[in-house]
Amino acid sequence: MSSVVERTVQVSFRHQIHFTEGVFDPANPLLRDVLINGERHRSHKVLIVMDEALANACPGLIPGVQAYFAAFPGALQLMCPPLVVEGGERTKNSYFHVSEIQSQVDRYHIDRHSYLMAVGGGAILDMVGLAAATAHRGLRHVRIPTTTLSQADSGVGVKNGINAFGKKNFIGTFAPPFAVINDSKLLDSLTPRDKRAGYIEAVKVSLIRDAEFFESIERDAVRLREFDPTAMRNLIHRCAELHVNHIATSGDPFEFGSARPLDFGHWSAHKLEQLSEFRIRHGEAVAIGVALDVIYSRLMGFVPATTCERILILLEALGFDLFANELSHVDSSGTFMVLKGLEEFREHLGGELTITLLKGVGQGFEVHEMNDAHVIAAINELHARHLRRPQKV
Repeated sequence: MSSVVERTVQVSFRHQIHFTEGVFDPANPLLRDVLINGERHRSHKVLIVMDEALANACPGLIPGVQAYFAAFPGALQLMCPPLVVEGGERTKNSYFHVSEIQSQVDRYHIDRHSYLMAVGGGAILDMVGLAAATAHRGLRHVRIPTTTLSQADSGVGVKNGINAFGKKNFIGTFAPPFAVINDSKLLDSLTPRDKRAGYIEAVKVSLIRDAEFFESIERDAVRLREFDPTAMRNLIHRCAELHVNHIATSGDPFEFGSARPLDFGHWSAHKLEQLSEFRIRHGEAVAIGVALDVIYSRLMGFVPATTCERILILLEALGFDLFANELSHVDSSGTFMVLKGLEEFREHLGGELTITLLKGVGQGFEVHEMNDAHVIAAINELHARHLRRPQKV
């Protein structure tokens, strides 16, 4: 004899993305109001983790953070100066920093009504997000992304994690942040390389979701290449909005299924990052991955040649290189090593392989198998295109 008790449990959450300038200016009440959250009867504890590269590039930032919290002594309590941690992909390559942060959560008695805040690029946000999601089974986590890539895409998502066993984001959780605050002024210290990196996520989401957005990126391509602040703000805002819309309306925010449309161009990008030992940064790898899948879509007859060329021209106009030597690396059997990214992608998602390709600008669709010969042909075409272009000095 057997029996079962089964219920459908629905969990809703608020996902708030704020856009501002001067988040740590005491004259700007946004951060204070977000942290108070209507709970004015007590002081709110805050522990901050900051990207080391950001702290070095902006020597006045840490004193500015401390001054901000000192301006609201009855409402906010900064438990210690910001913890400065190595940023970039290396911070995600071991569990050490997660444990280090959790030890500070314990030391300063950060509870579930306190805040663990991350200020930095996507890698720091991923790593601190994992610490926040697993300490006390989940702390209030506030993200302040400081790169174009994280403000437009990764920082506004609900995923976090670290790398393990040679695979990106092998250890992680789905945990919506309490709030995300995008401060456009924090982008000023970025190198051109890092300012550009986030553009590709905007191109990506426009290609699969919003043709009008793609056209606006085309119109603003020169201004974006010159890092015009207004053009950058517009791109980041719309890209973040489309990302959050997907989370809220896709019906699968925690990816229980095998489809991940927002990872268009990512199956090869993740493998390229690994093959280059992360010399190729995420945004650069995604640009190559998008170009590869756009050409593949053309070779398979899904999109016309004119559409393919239009997309490649835009990527180049924004300043992206569309080929890396790692694309052509082969193993001892002569197999292109990037092809292993397909199986790793399937395994990471679970279930059957699901890859997003294009039928047209703004029209993504899914396939469940890839033709290796056509992928290799697309790689060779990118290589030939790369050789024809004037090389950067």
